[in-house]
Amino acid sequence: MFSNGTLTRTTSHVSDAIVSGGDTRADGKVSCGFALLRGKRPQQEDYAFTQWSQIPGAPAGEQVGLFGVFDGHGGTNAADYVHGHLFNNLLRNENFATDARTAITEAFEQTDSEYLKQHATATRDDGCTAVTAVLLGERLLVANVGDSRAVLARGGKAVPLSVDHKPNLREERLRIEDAGGVVVWAGTWRVSGVLAVSRAFGDRPLKRYVIPTPDVREEALSSRDDSVILASDGVWDVLSNQDVVTLVQGIPDAQRAVRRVVEEAYSRGSMDNISAVVLKLRM
Repeated sequence: MFSNGTLTRTTSHVSDAIVSGGDTRADGKVSCGFALLRGKRPQQEDYAFTQWSQIPGAPAGEQVGLFGVFDGHGGTNAADYVHGHLFNNLLRNENFATDARTAITEAFEQTDSEYLKQHATATRDDGCTAVTAVLLGERLLVANVGDSRAVLARGGKAVPLSVDHKPNLREERLRIEDAGGVVVWAGTWRVSGVLAVSRAFGDRPLKRYVIPTPDVREEALSSRDDSVILASDGVWDVLSNQDVVTLVQGIPDAQRAVRRVVEEAYSRGSMDNISAVVLKLRM
C-alpha cells in the first residue's frame, strides 16, 4: 500500500492466508475493503485494487473511487499488467470528466491493446477477467469483462450489476461465430474449445473472438443501498448473489465484511483463487 497526496492505492498478490486491507473516503460516506486468498490453487493469479483519487477537472477535495478485481488465467502476467495500468489510463482519458462511460470503455480497450503490444514477441497466451467500479459522488459505474461479477445490496436484496460473459450466451455465441469462431462443449462451453469466458484482457491466440470491450452499467446510489460487492468467480462458483448480500449485511466495517465473504467461499469448497472488494455505503 502506498499514499501519494490524495491517492491511496492498495494491491495484494501472493499469500497462503487471507490478505486484506481497507480505506475510507474523505467525507466518511464510503469505506472499502479488499481480501484475497490463494485457496486450493497452486498459484495466486488474482489481484485487487482500491484507490481514492482527485477527479480530473473537479474542485479540490472531490474524490473518485476506483475499485477492481482482476482474475488471471494461464499465469499472472495479464492480471498484473491490467491492474497496474487500467485506472491510470482511465484517469488520463480526455473524456473522463464529461463522459465517464465512454472513457471506461476506451480505457479497457486501450489497456488490452497496450498489453498485447508490450508482449508482441511473447508466446504466452495468458489473460484475465475484470470487474471494476468507479464511484463519482453517489454515481456508480460498473464495468466487466468475463465472469468476475458485481452485486449491489439494496434494501437487503441483491441487485446484479453485471452479466457473466459466457460463450454460450446467445449474443456472445453469435458475436464469436460472426467473427469466424466456434463455441465448443469441453466440460463447459468454451471459445474454440479452450476458454470458458467470451470477453477478457489478453488471450492473444483468441483475440479475434475474445474481446476486451466491457459492459458498463450505471446506478444512482441512495440511502437504500448498503454495499457493493465485486468478486472473482472463486466466490460466485459457491455463493449466490443473495448469499453474499446476506453475509455482508449488518457488518459496517468494509474490511471485516469482505473477509467474511472470502472465508465463507473457502469454507463452501471453492476450488479457485478467491478475491473480493466490498464498499460499505452511508449515503
